[in-house]
Amino acid sequence: MTTLSQQTCEACRADAPKVTDDEKKELLSDIPDWDVVVRDGEEQLIRVFKFKNYVQAQAFTNAVADLAEAENHHPAILLEWGKATVRWWTHKIGGLHRNDFIMAARTDEAYQGMS
Repeated sequence: MTTLSQQTCEACRADAPKVTDDEKKELLSDIPDWDVVVRDGEEQLIRVFKFKNYVQAQAFTNAVADLAEAENHHPAILLEWGKATVRWWTHKIGGLHRNDFIMAARTDEAYQGMS
């Protein structure tokens, strides 16, 4: 089986299905450091990444931005001294799609590559 981070994101349409509760539970087991939150009525994946300083957090933020741009799927990123908070969700469907979990797994890999 292909790891989540190696799976292919699919183009998302406004009528694409959100992940089911069972799918969400299974996918979250592959990204255990992420939480599901509801913001403005939409489920989102969120994780806070810690760093030694602002420069490291900024480099990570730029790496995530590059991943996002490559897939044309963009998260919310909050950059602060020593940390970056990343939130993934699919704007078109107002919630979580499998792509969000794939991108969260890729974000984890980027973090591992920097620490």
